[in-house]
Amino acid sequence: MTLAKVKSIALMGLTGHVIEIEVDISEGLPGYTLLGLPDAALSESRERVRSALINSGAPWPNKRVTVSLSPAWLPKSGSSFDLPIAVALMIAQGLIPAGSLDSTVFLGELSLDGSVKSVRGVLPALVAASTQDVERAVIPAINLGESGGIESIHTIAVNTLEEVMAYVKEGVVPDVPITPINSERPHVLDLSDVVGQPQARFALEIAAIGAHHLLFIGPPGTGKTMLAERIPTVLPPLTTEQALAVRAVHSVAGLSIRAANHDALPPFVSPHHTTTAVTMVGGGVHSVRPGACSLAHEGVLFIDEAPECRSGVLDALRQPLESGAITISRSSGTVTYPANFLLVLAANPCPCGKYSGRGRACTCTAVQIRRYLQKLSGPLLDRIDIRTFVETPSRSEMAASELGESSEVVRNRVIRAREIAAERFSGCDWQVNSKIPASALRQKFRASKEGMSFLHNELESERVSARGFHKVLRLAWSVADSKGHHIPTRDDVGMAFSLREGADIF
Repeated sequence: MTLAKVKSIALMGLTGHVIEIEVDISEGLPGYTLLGLPDAALSESRERVRSALINSGAPWPNKRVTVSLSPAWLPKSGSSFDLPIAVALMIAQGLIPAGSLDSTVFLGELSLDGSVKSVRGVLPALVAASTQDVERAVIPAINLGESGGIESIHTIAVNTLEEVMAYVKEGVVPDVPITPINSERPHVLDLSDVVGQPQARFALEIAAIGAHHLLFIGPPGTGKTMLAERIPTVLPPLTTEQALAVRAVHSVAGLSIRAANHDALPPFVSPHHTTTAVTMVGGGVHSVRPGACSLAHEGVLFIDEAPECRSGVLDALRQPLESGAITISRSSGTVTYPANFLLVLAANPCPCGKYSGRGRACTCTAVQIRRYLQKLSGPLLDRIDIRTFVETPSRSEMAASELGESSEVVRNRVIRAREIAAERFSGCDWQVNSKIPASALRQKFRASKEGMSFLHNELESERVSARGFHKVLRLAWSVADSKGHHIPTRDDVGMAFSLREGADIF
């Protein structure tokens, strides 16, 4: 037999396509031709596959070898095609039978000694395969933890090419236990660690109830980062579907250890303020990788020292903030990643950070303060629902021995409030208050008559934009849910307006 066919999966973002790998061995001068729009990593597969075959006891054909990856129009990238190419070469040489491999896909990178190494994107590849009549998947043993939750596909984990040969020849399935990942649970942060800050705590709780974006402003050392890091602990646990989506994005990014963790805690991503726009939203040359906003999908994206970010980095988040997804177009194609995250920004009140209280210790001029805060663009700030000032804890708060409310207590309130919202939105396409469409806010989900009158007065006075009008109304629903009100009252709307404007509510 000189012609063999084996299946694999190619990923474009999180979308997987079944790829048919054809190998033809013909007479003529020895050579190796790879067809099907391969990238540089795939073009180098020849030497990896050759050495892996020889070191596994299989010969390399001293003939003309043609490898075709179809469909030919789809760009292929990465080293996950090493294993299926090697299997197809062995079938073409008659070393192993083709058998019933029509419903089997192979994924894996080969090292020179024949061992099978891990690859990126195993989880979304298996998800794609499960929708395209694939029954079995042969994957690297180190990626076995990512296959959890996909029951429709039988996964065979292998460590070496010899184990693959034994499986195809004799049906011997290697006994590979699932390696425990993150078996030692790290110390879980708790909201009780934060001293004082009643206003910031309330703002944090309202943000968690309605998935509202949040801005903390305050001098250094007041607890802005501590508060942000504890937001995931007060959010409801991820559902099975949400956890699978989070793991899929992390798998594509190459974070296989994080992706295989079945913890239901929402992700927390905190890129440094010197990061680039590509790192923030995703990108790349040969393959488009997800950025920080996609890694924070269904979780929290926290950016400390936000005004220090490079020009255009924060503004690149404006589109995913509205749509909940990020679409990136490159020469290799267009990729869409999910990016439904809760954005939390932290900033100092001035360049020196001491403009708080009476501001006596501040050495900044009024012009410097204005320029510093103007680094956060108006269109971006207009998309931030809640702005709150984090004051320095008082002497009595620092000396108090009694701890504040724990994350569990706050999380239970958040879950109850979200259950109220979910019942209200039964049959709708959204589940949280921050996602209520503007048309629904003007019709079915209006506030009380007094609350709407207050908002219209603020709109006419140009103290709130049209987007801000709807933002305040969505925020008012979260405040109402936290208090158990059936409809936002005048006080709920007033508090929502104060939260958005950054006024003192305590």
